[in-house]
Amino acid sequence: MSVSLAKLPSPDLLRSFVAVGRRMSITLAAQDLFLTQSAVSRQIHSLEAALGMKLFERAHRAIHFTAEGERLFVSADGAMQQLQDTVGTLQASRLAHQPVTLTASISFVGLWLLPRLPQFQQRNPNVEVRLSASNSIMDLRQEGLDIAIRYGTRELMPAGARRLFGETVFPVAHPSLGIRKLDDPQIVARSVLLEFEGDSSPCWNWDAWLEAQGWSGLKPKGVIRFNLFDQMIHAAIAGQGIALGRVQFIRPMLDDGRLLALPTPHPGPKSNKVFCLLQRDAEPTRDARALIDWIVDEAKQTDEFEAATRR
Repeated sequence: MSVSLAKLPSPDLLRSFVAVGRRMSITLAAQDLFLTQSAVSRQIHSLEAALGMKLFERAHRAIHFTAEGERLFVSADGAMQQLQDTVGTLQASRLAHQPVTLTASISFVGLWLLPRLPQFQQRNPNVEVRLSASNSIMDLRQEGLDIAIRYGTRELMPAGARRLFGETVFPVAHPSLGIRKLDDPQIVARSVLLEFEGDSSPCWNWDAWLEAQGWSGLKPKGVIRFNLFDQMIHAAIAGQGIALGRVQFIRPMLDDGRLLALPTPHPGPKSNKVFCLLQRDAEPTRDARALIDWIVDEAKQTDEFEAATRR
């Protein structure tokens, strides 16, 4: 015969009973349950009182099952182990598919990562990616982030940073402006220049570029300044002026004709900065590892392609 659920002893009492039965020691069972010895002892007495029978025979520094206690233990231990296994499996499954969170600059996410991300999702349909597009530097562990993409000189990158690719900067414009080369100072004089102020490096400064051409002091028709690189590129695509573009981010726009590269008589200032990947954990989750490996592979293709085009 069986009893109703309402008449079953408390699961806490049964858990303590199983812990004691597995160890045959109240002291060791208390350690396993992170309880005091007296708390476990009280729970065993409460279970015996609820059932109306003794479950253990207590001797000097030892305990033994009674016949009833041994019979209950066989059943309770099996049920408790099955419950442990099931809960463990559920928790492992949940942890295995936690969203992988990546933080990167707004321009990296919008211009480099998002156009490629559908390829990753097709290959890894069970991996959930959460993006934190921000130009602020965030602490991965404190913010609960798995991956960060950082930009700067190689020497200033944190330990463990993995280089993805560098940057190549040159003038670009929409075809509607009718400019194919930036080889005459008069072109600059009658044009609007779009300047990125989010980086103080000379390669992003139009004055430095004009000086490299021997055109120091040349005044353009106008200048529009942007603190976000992607906003400047969208303005260039809209035909609002000539921009300094990072080819690693705008390659698709050059390939489909939305932007044209404008050769100059002399090379402009070169960048010494790189994009690097940081991972929070030395041994990331399976899903985080899949995203990391994919980003590294895509970045390698970006780097190799741009290196080949410069030769």
